[in-house]
Order: sequence, then C-alpha cells, then structure tokens
Amino acid sequence: MCIKLPLLLCASLCLNFSYGYARDLDQSAFQEPLTDTSKLDTTRKIIRPVVRRKGSISPQKLSEIPVVSLQQYLKGQAPGLTVQEPSGEPGTIQNMFIRGLSGPLLSPADVMQQQPLVVLDGIPLIGEHPFAYDIQLYNYNRIGTATNLLTNIDMNNIQEVKVLRDLSAVAIYGPNAANGVILLTSKKPGTIRRISFNTYFGLALRPNVTTLNASAENAFRKQFYDRYTANGRYSDEDVYPQYLSDASSPLYNGPSNWTDYYYRNGMVHGISADLSGGTERANFRFAGGNVRNEGVADSTGLNRYNVMFNINMKPLQWLTVSLMVNANRLERDRNRSLRDRFAQTNYIPSLSLPLAPNKEVYGKYLNQFSKGYDNNINTLLDGYGKLIVNLKDVEISSGISVDYNEGTRDIFFAKPLMEGNSYASNYFGYNQRLLFENVISYTKQFGSDHHLKASAGQLLQWDLSKYNYAYAYKGVNDFIKLNLINKDLIPTSFPANLLFKFLDKTSHNLLSVYGRATYDFKDKYSLSLLLREDASSNAQPTSRWFLSSVLSAGWNVKNDLLSNSKNVSALSLRLSAGRLGKTNAYDNFGQGPQYTSDIGYTGNVTLPGYNGFAILSRPYNFGWVGYGIPWAYTDQLNFGIDFGINNNRLQGSLDVYTKTDKNQLLGIPAYSEYGYKTSLEPGLSVNNKGVELLLSYAAVQSQNNGFAWTPAFNISYNANKLVALPGGLKEIVIGNRLLRTGEAVDRYWLLTNEGIYNSVDELRQADGTAMQYSGTALQPGDPKWKDQNGDQMIDARDKTLYGHSQPVVIGGFNNDFKYGKWSLSMNFYFNLGHSLMNQQMANSLDFINREGGNSITSLKEITFWEKRGNRNDYPLYNPWSSVIPYRIDQNLFLENASFLKMRTLSVGYDLVSAQNRGKLKINGLYVYAMASNLFTLTKYKGTDPELVPYTGYDTGYGMPIPRTYTLGLKMNL
Repeated sequence: MCIKLPLLLCASLCLNFSYGYARDLDQSAFQEPLTDTSKLDTTRKIIRPVVRRKGSISPQKLSEIPVVSLQQYLKGQAPGLTVQEPSGEPGTIQNMFIRGLSGPLLSPADVMQQQPLVVLDGIPLIGEHPFAYDIQLYNYNRIGTATNLLTNIDMNNIQEVKVLRDLSAVAIYGPNAANGVILLTSKKPGTIRRISFNTYFGLALRPNVTTLNASAENAFRKQFYDRYTANGRYSDEDVYPQYLSDASSPLYNGPSNWTDYYYRNGMVHGISADLSGGTERANFRFAGGNVRNEGVADSTGLNRYNVMFNINMKPLQWLTVSLMVNANRLERDRNRSLRDRFAQTNYIPSLSLPLAPNKEVYGKYLNQFSKGYDNNINTLLDGYGKLIVNLKDVEISSGISVDYNEGTRDIFFAKPLMEGNSYASNYFGYNQRLLFENVISYTKQFGSDHHLKASAGQLLQWDLSKYNYAYAYKGVNDFIKLNLINKDLIPTSFPANLLFKFLDKTSHNLLSVYGRATYDFKDKYSLSLLLREDASSNAQPTSRWFLSSVLSAGWNVKNDLLSNSKNVSALSLRLSAGRLGKTNAYDNFGQGPQYTSDIGYTGNVTLPGYNGFAILSRPYNFGWVGYGIPWAYTDQLNFGIDFGINNNRLQGSLDVYTKTDKNQLLGIPAYSEYGYKTSLEPGLSVNNKGVELLLSYAAVQSQNNGFAWTPAFNISYNANKLVALPGGLKEIVIGNRLLRTGEAVDRYWLLTNEGIYNSVDELRQADGTAMQYSGTALQPGDPKWKDQNGDQMIDARDKTLYGHSQPVVIGGFNNDFKYGKWSLSMNFYFNLGHSLMNQQMANSLDFINREGGNSITSLKEITFWEKRGNRNDYPLYNPWSSVIPYRIDQNLFLENASFLKMRTLSVGYDLVSAQNRGKLKINGLYVYAMASNLFTLTKYKGTDPELVPYTGYDTGYGMPIPRTYTLGLKMNL
C-alpha cells in the first residue's frame, strides 16, 4: 500500500473524476446552486412524460401514487429495471434488478447481493446485510423487522430520479455500484421563500374472493376416492382428516365467512409540507411528512414519519458549506400467518386441525394475539456535511456522509397460540456506513474548440452491521412477557435451557483512489477515461486491491454532420467499455479457513457450548472458505444512440449492451467426508445481453391551452447465460436447480408431463416390464412423464430446463393528456417471457402427502378456504401413489406469467389560472383523483403473477396488491 497509493494519486491528478458518492456525471452534490429550484410544477401547463430524458424519471407524478417504497414507485418507469413485489403487505421487501441477473438466485443472500446501489444526495445507502440469515432454520423472512428500508424515501422531497445502467455512468460509484445505481436527488434550498403542501387520502379496496368450507373440500376429494379406492370410500386403515369426516360439524361445514375478519378496506393517506427560502449567502429547506398505509389483509399496515433539512451557506465568495439530514421512523404491523409465526418461533405445533373458516371461531383465534404483541420499529438517519472551495478553474471539495439504520422487534405470543408454550423474542440490529471523501477538479476551456475536465479523489468507507437477538419458550404465564433476571443474572421468567441468545457483527472497509479525464472537441467529439483502484477488507490479503477502468466516447452527429437539418433536432452516439470490481459481502471471505459458531446440541442454530463455556467449531453449514479467492468483477460493453426529431417532438434513446460478471463465488458440494456441505469456490461467470428502448412523442401539441397528448414508452429485452462454473464444471445440481453452462441461470429443472397412464398396457415396455420412476414401478393412475434419454426409467436424468423465473421483456407505457386546466394520465407496465411454478395449486392437489405432515410445508393458512384457480383443470392422478404424482418438479405446474397491468389512471384540475397567481400569491393549486392497480391481463391461473418470490414458485402467501382510489391536493405558495 505504501508504494501503490502515492503512484495512483500522482496518476489520478492527470485524470478527471466525477466521483460517485458526492456527485453524478452531470452535477455535483457539493455544488448545488444557491438559487430557487424547489418551485412545484402543479400548473401542468406543459405535458411532460414521466421519463424526461435518458435515464431520468420525474418524481412529480410518482409522488401521487399511494405506495410506500422506492421499488413500488419505479415499477415500469425505466428501461432495464425489473421490480418484484412478492406481497402486497405494506412495508415488506421488494427486489430490484438492473440488466438481469449476475448469478443464480439460490438464497435470500444471493438476492440481496444483486440489488442496485441506491444513492440519496451522494450518500450510498447501506441497506440490510444478509448475514442474519445464517442463524435461521427458515428463510421466509429475515430475523428482526424485515421491513423494506427503502420506504424511507419521501418522493415529495425528491427533485429527480435516475436509473444508471451502463458502466460509464455507474463506475464512478465504485464496487458498490456493480449492479447498477438508483440516483436520487432531493429538492434544494432556494433564495425565494416557498411553502408547499401535498396530501392525498384514499381507500384500498378488499378483494372479492370465493370461499370454501369442508363440504366443498370433501366434494373435491370424493372424485379421487371414487376412482382409486374400493367402494368409492376410504378404507378402515386410512386416516381421513377429522375436520373433513364429520359432515354435521358446523365448525368446518358451516358458513365460510372468515373473510370478514381477514380482509378489509384499508385507509391510505400521505401528507407532506416544506418551507424553503433565504439569500444568495445562506438558504435552507425544511420538510416533514407522514404516510399511513393500511393493508387489505390480516390487519397489516405501515406508518412512516419523516423529516428532512437542507442548508447551504456561503460565508466567503469562494467557500460553500452544505448540510443535509434526512430522518425517518417506520412502524409496521405484520401479518399473523401461521408460516411466518412458526418460522419465527422455530416451533410447529400439531397441524391436525386447520384454522376453521367460521368467523366466530376464527375471531377467537385472532383475539389471542391481543394477549401479546409484535412491535416492529425502524429508525433511519442519513446526512452529510460538505465543504467546497472554488479557486477559478480549480475546485476542492471535502465531505463526510453517514447512513445509519436500526431495527427493533419485540414479540410475545401467548400460550393458547402455541399449545401451552408461550414465546418471547427480542431483536436489535443496526447497519451503519461512514464515508470520508476528498475531490480536486480542474476545468479549462482552451479557445472555442477544446474543453478539458480533470479530477482526482480519495474515499474511505467504513461499514458495520450488528445484531443482538434472543428468544425463549415456556414463560411462567401470559402476564410476564419479559425475560426477567435476578441479582445473580439468572433468568427467572423463562427457563434457562429454553433461552437462546445470539450476538453477531460483520464489517467492511473500503479505500479507493480514482481519477477521470474528459475531453470535448467543438461539442462534437468527446472522450473520457476513468481509472480507480479499490482496496477491500473483505478481499484476501493476496488480492486486496483491484484496478477498474472505463473508457467512453461520444459523437454528436447533429453538430458534426447534420447542423443544417431541420428534421433532426438531436443525434448522438455513445460507446463505453470497461471493468468494475465487485466486493464480497462477508468479511469471513477475506480470512481463509476459519472457525465459527454453528449448530448446538438442541438442534437450534446457536452458539455451541460445553458446561456453560462457549466453544468454536468449523463452519460446516456456512461452507469451507479456502485461500486464493480473487476479486469478482464485471466486464461491460455498451453502445447507445440518443435522438430527437422534428424540433424534439419525438425523443428517444436506444442502448445495446453485453455484460459478463466473472470470478463470482458459488457453493459447490464438496468435503462431505470432513462434515462440510459445500466449498465456496470462485469461477462463476454469467453473461447478460440486452436491448433497451425509450421513446417520448408529443403526438398532439397544445395550441392556446387546447388539447395535448404525449405518450412515452420504454421496453427492454434481456437474456442471461451461464458462461462458466467453478473448477471447470459443465453442470451442477444445487437443490432443485440445475446450472448448466450455455443455459440461463433462472430456468426451472422439470419432468415433462405427457398425461396419465390409464391402463397396464400403456405401461408395458418392450421387455414386458413396467415403466419405472427411480426404481418404483409406475401404475395406472400415475403421471406419464417423458423418458428423455430412452433408458426406460424416469429419474433426474429425464428432467429438462424450462422457462425463466425472471421476465425476458419488461416495459412501461405512459399517456399524458391535457385540455385547458384538465389533465389525464394513464400508466401501464408489462412483463413478458416470464414463467412461474404454481406451487399453491400443486400443494392443494397433493392433499394425501401433505395432510398428515407436521412440517412447515404442511401448513394450512386461513386462505386454505379460498378458491384459487380451478383444480379440475388438472389430471386426476392417484394421490396415494408412492411416486407423488402432484410433485412440483414437473411442467404440469409451469405457467405463462406474462402480464399487462394498468397501474394508474389519474385526472387533475388546476384551480389557479395564470392571471390569478400573482393576486392570490399562489404559484400552484392542483387537485387530482387517482385509481391504482385497476386490472391485470394475464394467462396465469394463480392469484397474481406479481405475487411471487425470487424463486419463481408461487406458494400463495403473497397478500394481494389492492385496487386503490385516492383524492389529492398539491399547493405551492
């Protein structure tokens, strides 16, 4: 380091760097002008599409949508950006991917490590860390609040949103930005006093569902008994479920009206206000707001309070001081589903009797939750302090940025909910990021033809994530809900042998030096070179540093060849190529072979001990980590065209790209003789190729405040391919996934279903024997699976890769209309080439194998009594067959999940005319009405093709995304 660092600093002084954490390619967060930029455009004089220019999204209209998270705002709004919303429960986590997958999604940790970097006013938000999943038996939700931390974005405070995709734009943000960047720029202080007020109120409508009871379930199962059992009834040795066998019981055969307590109409509202003003030497902006969003199912909801403060001061003509603080408090009411509760408690009681569909009985069950609590609170704080010195052509900036979030979850479940065993849990965890950055830049115009910008800088980043976690069973009673401790530090309210404690932390430090040079000739040709070197504490000592480089060039064809053209308003070409490093998520990757806490005697994941003393063991569950792990990195090539036609009436951009993520780690099954499940090995390589198109067209332009229409359209195509596996492997099976080089990493590995065997003759082979499945002879009533390799045996070798769990084509379509003071907007978005596994239907049909189980996969939620799909569309297999006919790993349950959604429809009216603005001292007064999530067009037979987790398996646990109607008001004084 002592040799390399000075050399890099000297080299970077000759280069330009528009560095990322404090700035983007176009503007510096250190250099916001002390002028008024906060005026709210509520007049709607000029119809503008949501996408205003390449990579930029106007948050003005997004702020009208009654949602709570950044991911929900951005659905369908930018090319190349895929958003997954597995549940409509307010405050839950959604996923974003820019330009496809960089690797297979085998666990929640893989999903978190492929999320784009979100930058708020130059602060790279740290988010959550996946290390907390290491101690969980079930990965449905992360321990703690599991709240979406990107619900801290108040869109009313945001001036501009950019989705940065190609390497020339994201590389300045360093290794954290290898998956792309969502750049958020907040509204800045101004010299003119402004007061704005924005609010909406509305109603999220409960869904219309068809309910079932035991009589309907019996009628469905009867056809199986009629066909496959003697005398059309179950035999004496069969155990028919008790809740179905008693037809006279009103508990399960009576009214199925549980929906009265489960579904509701939810209230939604948002309110925000801000004040800004000052002089050229000092100005400020202060904003505050509250958002409350009630879910339509299971009494869920989210409540957010937020404040934001910006101040700019210019004590000297050459010195500028800027400060920003953004604080949020999130309170979430979580669901009361059995799966999430049992996954939290690691305790599964008897499942012989499901929840009853009768609302009186179901209501008594819900009342048991009132004896306990489930409190989920997150506190988030972002801020920066910056100094900027301007000395003619030289600018020096220095700043400190902080991002901190913490979460607490306190739980108590009373004894009646857990067969007489109460449960208490406490979680406190935090993630913090501290950055210190210095940048020096030089800008010079040489004559009228040559323009040079050169910058160099340095960054120090410190990340720390930590949590304390404990849970206990069998408290003394339901009145004492805390783990009381006596003077000898011995727990008294819960037995010591049923008390489990956890303490863990992980840290990451990053040192970066960087430089960039940009040269422009006659505003026709431009060339830019970025060099940066990063040192990560999560990298191994033999490969601590990584050199990244990006070269980009531009040609303004309009200025060079078409300056006299009246039809072509703008035409430019872009080309960029480069390499950017990717940091490891875990600090133990940098250590090589290690010891860690693992599994104890009880079977619970915990810190093992002997006679009260903590001990260490090898990381058998985590996997073997050896030496020689290099940096992972991404290589990207991007070609783009930006154009405008007919006085920019038609504007657009087209990007074609290829990117390959290399040297990534993958857990390879190995070293089982030593007790390990996997060995974490480098060498995973995935390529993504794609095309992105963005268009905006002023189809009808307003004349004298008349009719105007502006449509905007974006569409993206992405195809991924597995290029290489560690160790030169050509394919590998991990769980229910087959990864094969040359194939996409998001494909399903399934048997091919060709119908049903109706007779013994259909099963006979050439040698007279019956077709077999993994050594078991198939019988009439079993599925007819295709023998792909012709060996007269059905097994894993006959599975085929099908479909894609991620959409191949994504896009959005906006239409803005205006007539006089009226405005009308419609927004659609779509996914194409998307396939899902309907596991909810498979579970429903596989009632024999799931009925008697006492595992978390055998749970029946209250929604078990809801009709979802048509079970009569599927073959009538023998459910008692040992081959498990309704197994999920067959293409019988693979469905086309492409969809088109009408996301929003809004109409608004400007109450203040241009002539009255000065008289009333009101710059804008705009009222609007909006309907959200109006309809979905899809062939998918499940509930909603969006409500699926990253696995692509629709388990039916996603709560509905409701149809919502709101009324809003925007006022600017």
